[in-house]
Amino acid sequence: MGQRSIDREIKIDAAPEVVYEVISTPEHLREWWPDDAELEPTAGATGTVSFGEAKVVPLTVVEADPPRRFSFRWTHDEGDVATAANSLLVTFDLIPSGAGTVLRFSEIGFDESARSDEEYRDHVTGWDYFLPRLVPYVDRLVSTP
Repeated sequence: MGQRSIDREIKIDAAPEVVYEVISTPEHLREWWPDDAELEPTAGATGTVSFGEAKVVPLTVVEADPPRRFSFRWTHDEGDVATAANSLLVTFDLIPSGAGTVLRFSEIGFDESARSDEEYRDHVTGWDYFLPRLVPYVDRLVSTP
């Protein structure tokens, strides 16, 4: 089997600084991705994202380089230190494009951490649902006086 990853690219009509805030801060994350988020967007910080009341997922910020890159490891067991062997790595790269931003998203680690095909499919479906919600949310932010 080849290396499994999830890769997406989205054009957003806002500056990288705006997009970076939307992908890295709890108040904005809650608007397009999890039901709740508790994290500091600084490398090494730990936090959680919650989906409903029953699913709380720990995460560790790996890289916070505004406004270029934000990445975190997640899906490891609570209390464990996130590593390539027990977690998935999500990376958002922001590339200026005219007056907007190209967001390059990737999630890797499905093979390193022996993740199931079902979990991989679940993440593909999830990101295909959540990532497109970024564009209208950012549009509302930048058009609000």
